[in-house]
Amino acid sequence: MPRLIDTLPSLAKEIVELLSKQNEHELAAQVAELTIVDRCRCGDDFCATFYTQPKPHGSYGPNHRNVDLEPESGYLILDVVSERIMAIEVLYRDEIRQTIQASIP
Repeated sequence: MPRLIDTLPSLAKEIVELLSKQNEHELAAQVAELTIVDRCRCGDDFCATFYTQPKPHGSYGPNHRNVDLEPESGYLILDVVSERIMAIEVLYRDEIRQTIQASIP
C-alpha cells in the first residue's frame, strides 16, 4: 500500500499544517505514517476521497468524528475514529483525484 507522504507529499504537508492550526497535534503526528488502503469508488468526478484504514461495513460507530479542515481550495474532511485517522475526504481537487486513481486503480 502506498504511503500518503510518498504519493501526495504536498497534500500530506498541507494536512499537517491545517491540523496544527486547529490544535489537532495528535492527528497531525499520524500523517507521516498513513497509507492509502483504497479510494472512494462513488464515481463522482469531484471526489478524491481515500481510506487510510479498511472501509467499515456500515457506519464508523459512536467514536467517530469529522475534522473539517480549511484548505485554500476544495474540501478536506478527516474521518476520525477513537482519535485515529480512518479516511480523508477530498473534494474538488482534480490533481489529487488523478493521482489517487493512478495509484489505486
